[in-house]
Order: sequence, then structure tokens, then C-alpha cells
Amino acid sequence: MKRSLSVALLLIFSMTACRRPQPQAAQAASAPLKVGLVFDVGGRGDKSFNDSAFRGLQRAAKELGIKYDYIEPAEPADRENALRQFASGDYPLIIAVGFIFTDDVNRVAEAFPKKHFACVDYALEPGQAVPPNVVALKFREQESSFLGGVIAALTSKTKTIGFVGGMDVPLIHKFEAGYRAGAAWADAKVKVLVSYAGVTPQAFKDPAKGEEIALSQIAQGADIIYHASGSTGLGVFEAAREKHILAMGVDSDQYKDAPGFVLTSITKNVDEAVFQVIQRQLEGKFKGGVIELGLKEKGVGYVYDEHNKALIPARAREQAERARALIVADKLQVPFK
Repeated sequence: MKRSLSVALLLIFSMTACRRPQPQAAQAASAPLKVGLVFDVGGRGDKSFNDSAFRGLQRAAKELGIKYDYIEPAEPADRENALRQFASGDYPLIIAVGFIFTDDVNRVAEAFPKKHFACVDYALEPGQAVPPNVVALKFREQESSFLGGVIAALTSKTKTIGFVGGMDVPLIHKFEAGYRAGAAWADAKVKVLVSYAGVTPQAFKDPAKGEEIALSQIAQGADIIYHASGSTGLGVFEAAREKHILAMGVDSDQYKDAPGFVLTSITKNVDEAVFQVIQRQLEGKFKGGVIELGLKEKGVGYVYDEHNKALIPARAREQAERARALIVADKLQVPFK
């Protein structure tokens, strides 16, 4: 296990009985909450999905006084073992980052009914019930990807844009579907090229494959490429730099990975979701079930700031915000597949 720099907002008692500050009323006169987190494929440093989850963990340490540990599984079989390792210890809350943990979480949650679990992007099948001690953290990625499609379509000079997915699974299809729909809504003449890096979790950590796909799409005329592929997307950025086109990041603000070449990043606030579930645990309000976040809940969005606003044409920004308002008002339904 890799132990992070745990942070606790507790002052050591002195012999003069100094008063000990409490991070939450629910934690009064008790040790800090310990949270165990197991990372998805790619681990820390993917500059995207996993790093967003880790920011939420760090924020909870700073603001709520928790302690945490994390594990980066080396092999698929290690995922369930990592969850069991935390569940067997003094960790009331265990967080799994990624849909590939769904079956592992279900098995471990059944084996440890008194422990609480949260799974980011939990893969909920039709008619399936979430275990009572599990929170399924889900996002409407298609909504923010729709805005990305609008921006890409109205920024492209070639009227050809690309999408690079990681693993070819329903979760990533949501990103693709929203992006394609947004581009068509903004300009029906825009062509969208779509490719996936693979059909196994390895597809989320293959920058060489990402670069290969991006270069192929560029050769077909794409001048803007959106990736939803974890660290595979780092290869997309490399292709963008090499061929002087624009790329779009995912999950976290990825501008710093290719300054001047990242049009925007389609964000998924995994950090906020992680923070909120930890806060609920501290307050004694943990409740199993599904928590879904979209544009209305500010769980997803896109980056528009001093770094990239000069790259986004005024009309593209205007239409993206118009689309946002329609989606939030339930006047525009975005497809997810």
C-alpha cells in the first residue's frame, strides 16, 4: 500500500487540557475518519480522471480532517484484493475509482455489510439494485460533451473534427454520443471521425495508440480532436502539437499538458463527488443508492478561462451557453448512446 501524506486537523492534548478542535460535529471526541481509495487504470498522475478523484480526497483531508490511504492496483486481480484490504482494516468508507470496479465492489460490499463503499462511474445495469451499503456516483457526461461538440463544430476551419475514445464501452459511448449530437446541433455539415483505442482497460493507458489514432484523423482533415481516453489522450496532445491542430481534454483541465493546443477540457467533477460522499459519511448521512450529476448539478462542464478563451470564437461560446441553458431547463435532451 502506498500511504499518502495524511492530514488530520487535531491538536495534541497538552497537560493543561487545551481544547481539541473538531473538523465535524459528528466526529466529536473521536479519531479522524479513515478513507481508503483504490485508483482506476492509469493510477495517479494520469492528469485526468484519477487525479481528479485524488484532489477530492486531498480536499477532504484539508477541510474535513480525514486521514486517507490509497492503492494503485498493478493487475486486474488486485482490484478486489485492494478493496478487501481496506474493508478488513479500520476504514469505514472505501472509494473505488472507475466502472471496472463495479463487480468487485458488489462482492466486497456483500462480504462487509457494515462498511460503506462508493464507486465512481458504477456500471448500473437495467433493473439492477445497488447494494444498500454502496453509493453509485454517476455523471451525465453526454451533456458536457454536447457543449464540447458545439464548441468544436463552430471553431473548426476544416469542418471535420475527431473523437478518440479509450475502451469501447457504454460509459465512453456517452461522451461520443453527446459530442456528435452537439456538433450536429451547431452545424449539420460538420463531419465527426470516431475511433477507440481498444476493448480492454489497457485502452486507457496507451499514449502511443492515442497518437496513432489522432494522426490518422488529422490526415483525414480533423483540426480539432476530443479525447475521452485517460492517459491515452496524452498521445492525442502530442499529435496536436506535432501537426498544429487543437485538442480537447477530458475530466480535468488539461490545458497545461499542451499549452496553446488545448481548445478546452470537458470536465467531470469527480473531485466534488468524492468530497461530498466523504462529507456525508462524516455527518452520518451516508445512504446507499445512485447519485447522478450533470450540468444542472454542476457535476460536469467545460473550461473557459484566461488560458483558453482566446481560442474559442465568440459565436462558439455563445451557442455553447445557449445549449447549456436549454439542457438545464430540460428543453434539450442529449442522447447518451
